[in-house]
Amino acid sequence: MLSYRHAFHAGNSADVLKHFVIERILSYLTQKDKPCFYMDTHAGAGIYSLNAAVANKTAEYKVGIERILAAWNPPETMRNYIQCIARCRDKNGSDVYPGSPWFAADILRSIDRLALCELHPQDYPSLASVMAGDSRVKVYNEDGFKKSIALLPPKERRGLVVIDPSYEIKADYVGVVNHICSLYKRFATGVYALWYPVVDAARIEKMVAQFKKAGLKNTQRFQIQTYSPDKGGMYASGMIVINAPWILQTEVGDAMPWLRSSLALDESAGFIVETITGENA
Repeated sequence: MLSYRHAFHAGNSADVLKHFVIERILSYLTQKDKPCFYMDTHAGAGIYSLNAAVANKTAEYKVGIERILAAWNPPETMRNYIQCIARCRDKNGSDVYPGSPWFAADILRSIDRLALCELHPQDYPSLASVMAGDSRVKVYNEDGFKKSIALLPPKERRGLVVIDPSYEIKADYVGVVNHICSLYKRFATGVYALWYPVVDAARIEKMVAQFKKAGLKNTQRFQIQTYSPDKGGMYASGMIVINAPWILQTEVGDAMPWLRSSLALDESAGFIVETITGENA
């Protein structure tokens, strides 16, 4: 299915959490001199205009990134995420919000490589245009699930794979766990970051239980809720990170109270920071 377009949701609270976590992982990976590989299975358009009609149909960015940029005293661990947005806006206009490929390209070094997959017939040309001229980047108009199997393991033997499907198909909630297990067998030293929406909490808990049974090492969960589930819709979102860097839980956990207070839409707002499986899974 290709009806989903992230442009309707760019800059929302889910993007804030997702891109903050991605930034922290990549900042950790780039501390070593050795090159790393980045792959995005559902890369989107690369950059989004928040003045566009599609963005303002839902205007989710107004209770997402706009609140973050207006809030006082962001935690130190969030400053580079905010600076990435500033650099994107310096280059592309003050109304834009970067997608995960832009964050990755901004943080990664000349020795690193990026592989970006996008199937949507409107978003793929945009992504290719945004990344044009960057010799580190290869953009594929292909199914990211299939392509990730083909491209792993990378020659670098270290890196991050971001998996961010639309979940239009409910089977994705089960399928992503099986897919990550398949990738892990090919690239056991890689970091995997899975984004998920929370519309039905029971479905997410079932997915978390699958990860516990899978026994993948150092699996962590970061989830933020902005309003009551009684109101319907995506009231929370999260990231599950496999082979998480040792400092990630501390850095994200320290920022969560500030994120909750900045993004809360009612008194039910909250967050989860937990270890699903440890080093000896």
